[in-house]
Amino acid sequence: MSPNELPAREAMEFDVIIVGAGPAGLSAAIRLKQVAPECSVVIVEKGSEVGAHILSGAVIDPIGLDRLLPDWRNDSSHPLRQAVKTDRFYWLTKRRAVRLPNWFMPPLMSNHGNFVASLGDVCRWLATKAESLGVELYPGFAATEVLYGSRGEVRGVATGDMGVGKDGQPKPGFTRGIELRGKYTLFAEGARGSLTKAVIAKYALQQDRDPPKFGIGLKEVWQVPPEQHRAGLIQHTFGWPLDNHTGGGSFLYHWGDNLVSVGFVVHLNYHNPWISPFEELQRFKTHPLVRSTLAGGKRISYGARAITEGGWQSVPKLTFPGGALIGCAGGFVNVPRIKGSHNAMLSGILAAEKVAEALAASRANDELEAYEASWRTSDIGRDLRKVRNVKPLWSRFGTIIGVGLGGLDMWTNTLGFSLFGTLSHGKPDNQTLEPASKFKPIAYPKPDGKLTFDRLSSVFLSGTNHEADQPVHLHVADLESEKRIEHDVFAGPSNRYCPAGVYEWVGEGADLKLVINAQNCVHCKTCDIKDPAGNITWTAPQGGGGPNYTQM
Repeated sequence: MSPNELPAREAMEFDVIIVGAGPAGLSAAIRLKQVAPECSVVIVEKGSEVGAHILSGAVIDPIGLDRLLPDWRNDSSHPLRQAVKTDRFYWLTKRRAVRLPNWFMPPLMSNHGNFVASLGDVCRWLATKAESLGVELYPGFAATEVLYGSRGEVRGVATGDMGVGKDGQPKPGFTRGIELRGKYTLFAEGARGSLTKAVIAKYALQQDRDPPKFGIGLKEVWQVPPEQHRAGLIQHTFGWPLDNHTGGGSFLYHWGDNLVSVGFVVHLNYHNPWISPFEELQRFKTHPLVRSTLAGGKRISYGARAITEGGWQSVPKLTFPGGALIGCAGGFVNVPRIKGSHNAMLSGILAAEKVAEALAASRANDELEAYEASWRTSDIGRDLRKVRNVKPLWSRFGTIIGVGLGGLDMWTNTLGFSLFGTLSHGKPDNQTLEPASKFKPIAYPKPDGKLTFDRLSSVFLSGTNHEADQPVHLHVADLESEKRIEHDVFAGPSNRYCPAGVYEWVGEGADLKLVINAQNCVHCKTCDIKDPAGNITWTAPQGGGGPNYTQM
């Protein structure tokens, strides 16, 4: 059936449409209903439920919650039960852990006053607040198309059709998507959202900014023996198992019922195509500092996702006719603090207030210029400006010198100046790989099934599920160029940077082909970012597909 033969989509009208039920989208919805109770607000969320696709460390700075719900601490239903008690930083070698004294760290790196929690649980809780205020929530519906008006302005979004087979034809039970039309649309898709990417390109929002930068964060949740649990202890490390030329680090947080969140971040501007972020996480867990905590425990969750790392220099223009970018769609993660949820919430609040002002003035589908003009002087801008040089210094000078210079720069920024001004990030992440012939393949140890694991057993723990008979949501524009560049020059790094075993090069010679196991995809979007040929585009599969994270 051709598109012209499909039935017309039903259309629904709202004042404000929000794409994504993460901390930014939910905060925007709540704030809108707080200041403009009469406005109609809908959130469309591609996960099977709110929180299903949410993954974060997560040590949460409560500044956003304090601004949004000042009395939240008096609400017995809130999930932020574990305050940070002990905050430690380490430099790792293969066998040793050198603790850095807390007084040595810039004040903004302190985590006291913060909370350890599951960000997914926080979003589930915020969703109840939003619904109680009259926000309409549509989980299990993936927004797949931006709707434009006659003047090129954003008019809303359409959700994807359900019940489409691999051949692109409707199956029994086929359901047409819905058009959600509104006066303003806020994109809160998180890092590298497909609609956000399209909007940034259409309106040239990245012009005169640094290219966006990303990392990949991988996380496991373990239940450990009680004698190894230290409630409120958080640890961050850098150094081993990464070499000096590869940026990244780890986190390990004790919280909940003998739960430990262990994670690893690799900056996606790495050069060596043989690196596997997933295997680096597994290798990291064998360090004595980590092994002693996890020994005898049980791994209960796994997931991965891209993280925005460009910060101050890379935040695109946030507004365009009819809408705005909020949260990680805009790129508000504070890289050295490994935190973004607080800024995501603050951006949602700020955008909501500017939308409410526009609605009160009977405006619609124009540009929210006040939001773009105000974020750099807000708490978000002040947070990101102080750390703007940490990532560029790390990238230029390597971990040992770069982290030291970044720390010095954070110290001077507390006094209101920087020795370095504002440094540029340089190349996009898909242009930083060097030919595989320049490096030796990395022989990662085989998993033992107790402390270290393979990808497929990990994907199983993520609860990932996609209906088998649906179009592949990972699009390779030019398979010939993918072979010539990705495989022949860089030795097929997609097989290694993907944390879910989606990509495989199989066969030899004329029979060589790229196999895409789309059903494994955990929606991290690393392939869309790191593919050296720039050929891979991640799109949203049918609504409700993907991971079903718990306690992440």
